This record gives sequence, structure tokens and C-alpha cells, in this order.
Amino acid sequence: MPHTASRYLAEGPRVGIRHFAYEDGAEFTARARESKDLHQPWLFPPAGADAYTAYAQRLIEDPSKAGFVVCEVDGGGIAGFININNIVQGGFQCGALGYGAFAHAAGRGLMREGMNLVVGHAFGPMRLHRLEINVQPGNAGSIGLARSCGFRLEGFSPDMIYIDGAWRDHERWAITAEMRTSG
Repeated sequence: MPHTASRYLAEGPRVGIRHFAYEDGAEFTARARESKDLHQPWLFPPAGADAYTAYAQRLIEDPSKAGFVVCEVDGGGIAGFININNIVQGGFQCGALGYGAFAHAAGRGLMREGMNLVVGHAFGPMRLHRLEINVQPGNAGSIGLARSCGFRLEGFSPDMIYIDGAWRDHERWAITAEMRTSG
């Protein structure tokens, strides 16, 4: 049987990752609305059509960003998203990750699989050297994901990122290409 090309940039046993598309808007925003209790107060993904279009446009068109949807291989539904923001080339070769699972997929290990695919893609085809995650100290789920994917805690930054009307403290987690290949 001939091999057919995958619709994903990278694929694991249960999920694949692909870039955001404008056509994802209806499913993405419905999942965001269903997941409000899971996301807040940590995360505020777009929950309406216009907000999604603006969000997707930044991820699709801005070369300092790369947005990925994590899709279940069985059925193709969106389980979550992982974005690489603030991509800097040259001597830095770094980006900052932001991510969220949707409620129907939370706690099933799908985001761990997706994160490992994104990290592999970032250190492979994207040729990045370092990825960082900034997470609020009380966000146990996000910290657990970072830890389970091999990121190390590097520090604490008070009043680092403006979220939901206030400057929030963040822990800084990171992984390098060398950590990934040695670990």
C-alpha cells in the first residue's frame, strides 16, 4: 500500500501538530468557550470569530511567531494549541512557548505528546536552540507539562507579564537542544 503524506508537520501515536488555519476558527472558539473554567485565570484564548481571526493572522503572518494546533490523530479534532512567540534568530535562536489544552482533552496526555512534537519541530526544521516557558506559580497543570517534557526551572520573575488586569509573577522554565538530545 503506498504511503500517503501526513496532514501534520509531526505526528505521534495519538496526536499530530499542524499550523493554525483560518478555517479552524469555529472549532477553536467553541473549544475555547467550553474550556473557560479550565483556562482562567491563566489563559484567555479567543472565544469569538473576530478575535480568532486576528489571533490566527498574527500566528500565520508574523515571522516572530509559529502557532500549532494539537489534533487527535483519530478524528482530527483540536485538543489544544502551542505557540512559539518572540522567536529570535541569529545568535539567540530562541522562542517563548504559550499553550493550552481544551477541556475535553485535558488530563489525557495529549498535550504532553503534542509538546514533545513541537519541541522536536522547533529544534529540528525550525533550527531553534532554546525554548522558554513563563508560567504563573499557581498553574500546576502548566508547570507539570513543562516538567514532564524535560524543561528545567531557571528562575522566578515578579510582575513579569500583564494578564487579566494585573502584572503577574512567573516561573521561568527552559529547554535547549542539547538537553533534548542528552536526556
